[in-house]
Amino acid sequence: MDVPCPQCKKMTPWEDNPWRPFCSERCRLVDLGCWVDEDYRIAGDPAPVTDDESDYNV
Repeated sequence: MDVPCPQCKKMTPWEDNPWRPFCSERCRLVDLGCWVDEDYRIAGDPAPVTDDESDYNV
C-alpha cells in the first residue's frame, strides 16, 4: 500500500519503509525541525501554570 508523505506529498510505500509515514529521512527531519521551531501547534487552551512552574518564569 502506498501513502502520501506528510511533508512532500510524494507517494511512498507503507510496508518496509524505515521512515514511515515519511518517504525519506530528510522529510522526517524537516518535520521534526518544524515541531522544534514550534511551527506546528496543537489547538487548545493554554495549560495552567502551577506554583512549581511559576518559580521558573522569571
